[in-house]
Amino acid sequence: FKRLKKNCLPFLPSVTDARDVEQLSKNNITHILSIHDSARPMLEGMKYLCIPAADSPSQNLARHFRESIKFIHECRLAGEGCLVHCLAGVSRSVTLVVAYIMTITDFGWEDALSVVRAARSCANPNMGFQRQLQEFEKHDVDQFRQWLKEEYGENSSQDLQEAKNLLSKYKEQAELHQTTGGRQWNNNFSSVPSLSYSNYTTET
Repeated sequence: FKRLKKNCLPFLPSVTDARDVEQLSKNNITHILSIHDSARPMLEGMKYLCIPAADSPSQNLARHFRESIKFIHECRLAGEGCLVHCLAGVSRSVTLVVAYIMTITDFGWEDALSVVRAARSCANPNMGFQRQLQEFEKHDVDQFRQWLKEEYGENSSQDLQEAKNLLSKYKEQAELHQTTGGRQWNNNFSSVPSLSYSNYTTET
């Protein structure tokens, strides 16, 4: 497990990492959001939100956005770590985290996805999930932001700043990728954590 300093994202690993008790404890992870075909609690002592869902473009993930955002946000407000996983940590879990970032910032879905990719370069929701995020941006995210504010108060400005920092990092890597024809992309990205964060936690 790796994390960014004061990162606004939950941890985004694969299903294998979600069973690593030592690393979960080390990163103060107390909540696990599991979203895949056979999602179920796996470890004692963890608070779970399990969402059975296929990695299919026709799968409706948007119907789970509110409960997922609530689960992640309440965990973070308590100063604890939240892990969100599917099977590979590429599509389903990423979609939920993107929706969360959109809600706690003023980012659209594409910038929010870039924030995730700065920490997890393999993040790539399927086209159906991308369309759902686009519809979320167009029709629902403003309402969700208002709901979050009314329910939990003003969000930390630190979240927005950290998201902006990650977005800048991603854009820098993208520009480097274009200018070098991709030759240095992997080497440079290896310095960016493939697994993100515990909010309000500082490493020294």
